[in-house]
Amino acid sequence: MEKQWVKLFSTDNSVRAEITKQMLEEHGVSAVMMNKQDSSYRFGQVELYVHESEETFAAGLIAEMGDADSGQ
Repeated sequence: MEKQWVKLFSTDNSVRAEITKQMLEEHGVSAVMMNKQDSSYRFGQVELYVHESEETFAAGLIAEMGDADSGQ
């Protein structure tokens, strides 16, 4: 992976990672998902990477999504 990509998000829930990736892409942010989970036992992390130039914007979107999930 190129050096200009930064890890923005990490979770053990692959569905949540995919939803987050789709939300970022709907807002014009290119995102790459790296699944580091064991395929048999489903432990490990799924990481989401964005280009460093979009990191601040993407982090704000994720924070807003978190607020919406918690009902605030």
